[in-house]
Amino acid sequence: MVVAKSWTMVQHFQGAPKPEDFKLVEKKLPPLQAGGNSPRFHVAPYSRRTMKEGDVMIGSQVARIIESKNSAFPLGGYYLGNLGWTTHSISNGKDLRPLLPEWPESLPRSLALGCVGMPGLTAYFGFLEICNPKPGEVVLINCAAGAVGSVVGQIAKIKGCKVVGAAGSDDKVKYLKEIGFDVAFNYKTVSSLDEALKKASPEGYDCYFENVGGKFFDATLPQMKDFGRISVCGAISVYNEDDVLPSGPCVQPAFIFKQLRMEGFLVHRWTDRFAEGQKQLLQWLLEGKVKYHEHVTKGFENMPAGFMGMLKGDNIGKAIIQV
Repeated sequence: MVVAKSWTMVQHFQGAPKPEDFKLVEKKLPPLQAGGNSPRFHVAPYSRRTMKEGDVMIGSQVARIIESKNSAFPLGGYYLGNLGWTTHSISNGKDLRPLLPEWPESLPRSLALGCVGMPGLTAYFGFLEICNPKPGEVVLINCAAGAVGSVVGQIAKIKGCKVVGAAGSDDKVKYLKEIGFDVAFNYKTVSSLDEALKKASPEGYDCYFENVGGKFFDATLPQMKDFGRISVCGAISVYNEDDVLPSGPCVQPAFIFKQLRMEGFLVHRWTDRFAEGQKQLLQWLLEGKVKYHEHVTKGFENMPAGFMGMLKGDNIGKAIIQV
């Protein structure tokens, strides 16, 4: 009999999540029926979403099959699954996706949760399809040292762009320069965000990959070039806000007179092209054109701490929980 440990949400988050918002529970899993399998996995913190109290926290895993009665899922195989924060789970296989068959032994499988997984695909499609970058253009990325932003910047360099990144610590700025960003600055320590953006690119910005919103967006909008493109991936500045969101400045004049285009997206729009994106990202990794960094928290018992740290921006690259 397998005992699964799971982290559940005790109460809806009020502002930033707190340790008392999570509860560790144990549950005996029933014996497998034909067609089932029971994975054990690495776990990655996922974005906060609306959940019911008592639900298992949502999240994606690289799962290993430890028992199977389905020949399509052999023992020892590794799969991706959105099975939540739990050490073991029973699946009929419909919610599992195999890793790429050409996955090289030289790369950790956890990258299937990072730059070859959802974050990498978010960067790949959200940047290339919406911003449509051209050689010589200037690209701005905030939250640039995170799992998505760091990949966007490296793809922009591959496409021949000048890349400016903003991050929240000096260590993150150093990392951005190591992976090829042309300019990087710590937005928390500059005396003026407006001046920092002007200094980084006096000529303005053609493309803006938006992860933050709030004051950063307000400062960037006047510095967009005519016909600039803005890809809206996230809004970290308001994730921990309560139901009433802060209002911002009037944006219509800038969009009209600069003839800007802004588009939000969910990566699932391109589900039918995921294999294309994964193969290209994997190729760039193997060629050394895309580099990665994982912020690893070890121990299932430390999942809430890893999740809360991710929301505070403690991580460089993808935040991973290793069980």
